[in-house]
Amino acid sequence: MPGNRLSSVSNAARLLKAFTSANPTWGVSDLARHAGVNKSTVHRILSTLTDEGLLEQDPDSGRYRVGLAMFDLAAAVPTQRGLHEAVLSPMTDLRNTTGETVHVAVLDGRQVVYVERLDSPNTLRLFAEIGRRNDAHCTSTGKILLAFSPPDRRQQLLKNWELPARTDHTITSIERLAAELDEIRRTGHAVNRHESEIGVTSIAAPIKDQGAVTVAAISVAGPSERIDSARTQFTNAVVDAAMTASRRLGYGGGAQ
Repeated sequence: MPGNRLSSVSNAARLLKAFTSANPTWGVSDLARHAGVNKSTVHRILSTLTDEGLLEQDPDSGRYRVGLAMFDLAAAVPTQRGLHEAVLSPMTDLRNTTGETVHVAVLDGRQVVYVERLDSPNTLRLFAEIGRRNDAHCTSTGKILLAFSPPDRRQQLLKNWELPARTDHTITSIERLAAELDEIRRTGHAVNRHESEIGVTSIAAPIKDQGAVTVAAISVAGPSERIDSARTQFTNAVVDAAMTASRRLGYGGGAQ
């Protein structure tokens, strides 16, 4: 409840979330502007987080970065650890079979977060850093995760969502997105063609746990001309990889 929130803890959480793969280090002034928090408050919070080992300060530049204690916290998340172990082999097989970049993503609100990646061995590669976020409605993994969300959760996410257009091919209508999500649930896979980036196509399928809950999505992505030329084979390979990962998580159902 809002009345139970501690502003100091909330501010600390906001500052920690600013440390991403795209912005791994911050100075006090830049972080204060980014977070909209008073500079003196930011300085006190960063000093406290550094004392606790959650952050480290570079002695030369004075900038802050994630500390070793954060890695201990990440290692304590059993779902993510189990997911990593479950997807590593299927991801490798999928990358070797298709020759394209493979991602695993989870849903965070209306965005996907890429938690695993294996790069394509081809010369022309796609780079999506682990920890990077993207809008869920214009990615194949995001559409999978939306489609297989519980109905009430899916309805909540779609309500009043102003879908940003990343390209001319991005779905910007809630009605059209909802119809596509229904089709994705029926077929068990999702396709993103030029919706997030022109010239790029990706295909994704759901990863389910022992309770048949979709906890992640696995995708293969690459230049559209390469993916389109073998769409059926790539789709089958992605669905197979998702099923293998799901069974490694304890999923006992049939075809997804």
